[in-house]
Amino acid sequence: MPLFGELFVSEILKKPVFDPKGEEFGKVRDIIVIKGQPLPRVSALVIEKKKAQYILKWGDIAIFNKRIISAKIYAERLEQYGPSEDNLLIVRDIFDKQIVDVNGAKVVRVNDVKLEGLDSDACLIAVDVGMRGILRRFGVERNGENLARIFGKTLTHNLISWNYIQPLEPRLTSISLTVPRQIISQLHPADIAEIISNVSPKEGIALFEGLEPNAAAEALHELRPDVQVEIIDKMDKKHASGIIERMPPDEAADIISGLPTEKAQEILGLIEKEEAEYINELLGHEEDTAGGLMINEFIAYHPHITISEAIERFKKDAATMDEVYYIYVTDEQEKLQGSLSLRELLLSPPEAKLSNVMEAKLKTVTPETDEKIVAGIISKYNLLAVPVVDKDNALLGIVTVDDIVDLLLPPASRKKRRKV
Repeated sequence: MPLFGELFVSEILKKPVFDPKGEEFGKVRDIIVIKGQPLPRVSALVIEKKKAQYILKWGDIAIFNKRIISAKIYAERLEQYGPSEDNLLIVRDIFDKQIVDVNGAKVVRVNDVKLEGLDSDACLIAVDVGMRGILRRFGVERNGENLARIFGKTLTHNLISWNYIQPLEPRLTSISLTVPRQIISQLHPADIAEIISNVSPKEGIALFEGLEPNAAAEALHELRPDVQVEIIDKMDKKHASGIIERMPPDEAADIISGLPTEKAQEILGLIEKEEAEYINELLGHEEDTAGGLMINEFIAYHPHITISEAIERFKKDAATMDEVYYIYVTDEQEKLQGSLSLRELLLSPPEAKLSNVMEAKLKTVTPETDEKIVAGIISKYNLLAVPVVDKDNALLGIVTVDDIVDLLLPPASRKKRRKV
């Protein structure tokens, strides 16, 4: 029987259900939902009478609206219902659950569910995440409207179409959604991190595991250190290694150092050899030194090449790098000779050699330099990055201004690194 109009689930909970003669044979306890096209649809009602529960199939319903619910069959034909994890129930599994509002990039709580007739089915079309849904659940929506009117306010409807939400509980993925989980991967990493931070660890991990690897790596950087470690520690090691491998080595080292030793070694063993070696090298430095802060993502060319040659190489070399502030000039032994800013690279004569236009008097630090001294140098000389060199002046890495920002954070937010 088609649904007459639309209704909210809370409006029919505990409503009596009548047989063809008008006799009551129970009250609505819950609603079973199954896959449907284009939206999930009602499969059956769970009816309760004297603490026993029964199933009233959708095909056996004669009238279904907010005022009256009646069946085509009598009580003796009802099937007894036993709770099952295989079924998806609106009250048990959707009410009060947290979902991701993809449009708003935020976590909200389901206060009610809206149903609407579509052909001969009752379909789940939206969830109510606003105050109206809460008031309706308590049966005081009308009173709330009147009270708001007294103060010159209006209670707005806060509905999110089912097409624009993403359940966090893994079990809810048994419903076919128009919006796939991967759409969350398109949100800004900071938005994803905020969503994960506002849900339970279990829900956060379930959401994180559904992200595209690149999005997961970027979002992981935005999370608190303790949350980072908890998520990676509970993930499958192969999946975790794929995410860690996509992170800058210094960020990866921070996370690896917080993991249990066995899990850390397993993940390092699955990462590309060169990347793993560099992470291990970073883990060997004290966390509060330039060596502990530096990254090995930098661009360095020999002094004899021309500006035009450097620009052509730069177009290829910088394509896979997140941040580039300077072009460094090194000799055959990788000893640091000088540097150019990107502005100098673009404004210098194309035929000039790097050795003729580079800045040779550089401020450098060693791996052992204290992080506060590094921060002071970057601040005093207004640098975007400072090179880290060994005792022979060979370029090992750079510490960027972004790496120094961490020093300004409250102690609880700072990454603490230990050796693995």
